[in-house]
Amino acid sequence: MKRFKVALLGGGSWGTTVASLVARNAQITLWARDSNTVNEINDRHSNEKYLPGAVLPNNLVASTDLAKTVGDADVIVMGIPSHNFRAVMQEVARHVRPWVPIVSLTKGLELDSRLRMTEVISQEAPGHPVGVLSGPNLAREIMSGMAAASVIAMEDAIIVRELQQLFSSGLFRVYTNDDVIGCELGGVLKNIIAIAVGMGDGLGAGDNTRSALITRGLAEATRLGVALGGRAETFAGLAGMGDMIATCTSPQSRNRHVGVELGKGRNMGEIIEQMVMVAEGAKSAPAVMALANQHGIEMPIASDVYKVLQGESNALRAYRGLLKVTAGAESDPG
Repeated sequence: MKRFKVALLGGGSWGTTVASLVARNAQITLWARDSNTVNEINDRHSNEKYLPGAVLPNNLVASTDLAKTVGDADVIVMGIPSHNFRAVMQEVARHVRPWVPIVSLTKGLELDSRLRMTEVISQEAPGHPVGVLSGPNLAREIMSGMAAASVIAMEDAIIVRELQQLFSSGLFRVYTNDDVIGCELGGVLKNIIAIAVGMGDGLGAGDNTRSALITRGLAEATRLGVALGGRAETFAGLAGMGDMIATCTSPQSRNRHVGVELGKGRNMGEIIEQMVMVAEGAKSAPAVMALANQHGIEMPIASDVYKVLQGESNALRAYRGLLKVTAGAESDPG
């Protein structure tokens, strides 16, 4: 692994965490636009804006030069938010060498096209092996040395095993999967359910409500994921149920935080203004609902979240609406 040169693009909490893990196995350069972040990583081995109190590896190097960072890389890891992912990928495509694997960390959809990030990669850099790293991975816990597990998904069985070794580090265990669609959508869809759970928590709902929302939310996510080409069993694994539980229950979850604040009666403008990092669920909800409508998939929880995010409803009305939904057989939609 030490012979590999890895380029990780994105200096947020998760990108910096993954870069720190990979630094134990390979030579890695983290690219970020913000020169202050880059200088802090290089000079003080910290990223206080996104990972307060965390100490980064001494051999983790940061740069603002994208062309140089990408040009000699053997693996590229994309930790760029969905709304800016394509623009950065277009720049990457001008400098990356042929056949270099490109892995996405981003748990969102492109709003206009409704595409997954691996689909965006394939459009902008055709011919490159593409994959996704996804799972119940809260950055601060991992940086604190707590045990965690993730999934690296890629269709190429040989490359995915190499990447498994690259990302595995200490108590961070990485499993492999060839269901790229399912693993990627699991990471996207759980964010919207986490907003719903957060709204319930903000309204003072109990553990029973939270459990019901997570369980029915997972059923919704699985229905849409299978309709889009993923496998049902993937949604019962780390990239599905595992990520859903972590994101819906942890105080560290950005999407749950959005829901909690909505439940308290605050509006999205106020909530976003005070957040340092992106809540991908809020950005992906319109694309998710468009896909659900296109494929005729019923997603009552996601639909109510979308209406709240659009300002067409509020958390209390959404919660009351979900309580009024007629319960059928558990295996039925809705």
